[in-house]
Amino acid sequence: MQVRISTRHGEISEATQDKIRQKVEKLQRFFERIMAIDITVDLEKADEPDIEVLVTVEHKHEFVANHRSNDMFGSVDKVVAKLEQQIKKYKEKIQDHGRSGTQEI
Repeated sequence: MQVRISTRHGEISEATQDKIRQKVEKLQRFFERIMAIDITVDLEKADEPDIEVLVTVEHKHEFVANHRSNDMFGSVDKVVAKLEQQIKKYKEKIQDHGRSGTQEI
């Protein structure tokens, strides 16, 4: 799994990038088919950074979430929570899809 972090309108330290990377890598626990995670940190409003995360999984499916607040790591946590919900919903959908038609009478 590749994790790429990019910034707009500024720079963030390696230590900050590592913390963000650790938080988003937790998504792999929920779905093993994650191919890449792209994180964009927009610092146009320095007091309210905007975090956007794009998760690419097998079969060309993507999940996207973003959040803006005055706490960068809080925003990352919110984005990860949103993505967890999307991934869980998708996982249930594909698991249920495989079960349809196997009902006993």
